[in-house]
Amino acid sequence: MSERIDLIGSFGNEHQLEHCIETLHRENFKALRVYAPIPIDKVVAKLYDRPSWVRLCVLIAGISGVITAFVMTIGTSLEWNLITGGKPVVSIPPYLVIVFELMVLFSAVTAFWSFVLISGMPEFESPSGYKSRFSGDEFGLVIRCDENDASKLENLLREAGAQEIEREAA
Repeated sequence: MSERIDLIGSFGNEHQLEHCIETLHRENFKALRVYAPIPIDKVVAKLYDRPSWVRLCVLIAGISGVITAFVMTIGTSLEWNLITGGKPVVSIPPYLVIVFELMVLFSAVTAFWSFVLISGMPEFESPSGYKSRFSGDEFGLVIRCDENDASKLENLLREAGAQEIEREAA
């Protein structure tokens, strides 16, 4: 059985990086990690097939905040009813402020924690393949592969415009 290694390719611009990712996807290599000094929406769309789970978590939290607020306000009104001037005990319009506030509170807290948990933060060690120049003016692509596939991948990286290719043990 061959050993796993990381191939680290350095690119001068984002277009070369995008082209390389397209080429690697055509060859069915999916274990990629990208380091870039700027956010690139096209690269993110190519790396991830589906949207993040954070959206669904926030939606569920917002709905549960609305339900919690209605249950809390209507329940307390029915438990300790205060009849004033013949007005109904349960009146929805004044409760909408509380409903909105709890919806926003539940959604915001869940957005933060789901982002932290889903993204795997915090990372206390720098991830494999990271070079400080990838935060400056270069773009980096790390491919985890078997040593048997390394020479083929190095050729693909060179053809896509990689300036420098390094090997590291995974």
